Amino acid sequence: MAVTIRDVAKAAGVSISTVSRALAAPEQVAEATRVHVQETARAMGYRPNRAARGLITGRTGSIGLVVPDLENPFFGSVCKGVQARARAAGYAVFIADTDEDPMVEAEVVRSLAKQVDGVILCSVRSTDADVEHFAAESPIVLVNRKLGDIPSITFDNGGGLRSVMAHLVALGHRKIAYAAGPVTSWSNSERTAAFRAFAFESPDLDLVELGNFPPFFSGGIQAGDLAIASGATAVVSFNDLVAVGLIDRLRQRGLSAPHDISVAGFDNVPVSTLVWPNLTTVDFPRVQMGRASVDLLLDTVLERAGAGRVVPDIPVELIVRQSTGVAPVRAIERPDDRPILQTQLSGT
Repeated sequence: MAVTIRDVAKAAGVSISTVSRALAAPEQVAEATRVHVQETARAMGYRPNRAARGLITGRTGSIGLVVPDLENPFFGSVCKGVQARARAAGYAVFIADTDEDPMVEAEVVRSLAKQVDGVILCSVRSTDADVEHFAAESPIVLVNRKLGDIPSITFDNGGGLRSVMAHLVALGHRKIAYAAGPVTSWSNSERTAAFRAFAFESPDLDLVELGNFPPFFSGGIQAGDLAIASGATAVVSFNDLVAVGLIDRLRQRGLSAPHDISVAGFDNVPVSTLVWPNLTTVDFPRVQMGRASVDLLLDTVLERAGAGRVVPDIPVELIVRQSTGVAPVRAIERPDDRPILQTQLSGT
């Protein structure tokens, strides 16, 4: 026989209305009482009726999650974090994939907003004006993007880019290229800005922007030929998928990483350790980001004290593996035709 709210109230020694508030609107109950009621309900195996709770609170007990590409393992990890934290809070999650299309994204967000209590937009590709319109229609949280005072969770993209650059410079690289991601990507704009700032601060370096590429394996294939033609000895890729595609293109052209060109990526998705050479990459704690985004959204939905708080950038970490190495040694000719070796440490 199913445990009822009346059973929980009797076991906890409180009124039925107190149990209802502790489970559906916990911010309205003293912390000690809330914890006592929730632990009692959990121990008894109580499962709330979502439809009934919605009639009482005016809430659906569901949130939406919108991502650009579920095939990208970056977003799969964010989804796991979102679902785990939402489940713990008694919420269901509706997930939508927009195929990197801003128009589809707008349609999906407007449709979801009518069915859920709030929406988490992960790496949203829409314009600032559209995102502001979304925020006016429904509680939203931005993941991997900042815009005005809209609640957001972000990584330290600039710090991650600088850590990769410092690593490559320490290995003797003086001509470094950046294979950028989509122009609609906020994180790409942050990394591009950091790359240009690094160039300004390091006039002895030759930094090259190869262009913008799709954030997929195929984007790395496209970037590979341009990287070779640029003469760069190292390439920083927008993400790990682009980096893996770039390494594959080097192999097709008879070159290798890191012997000829060092390659680094971003995200530290599982594929980074499944390819050879294992990929040097910037690790983003994606599951942590997903969990934090749910907390931030529910702060607004449940009108908790933390609503509207500013969340600092989540720190990132450079993971050094085999795809980056010392700058390649170049053979030059002496007047007596005997080759000597010269590294690129001098910047030539």
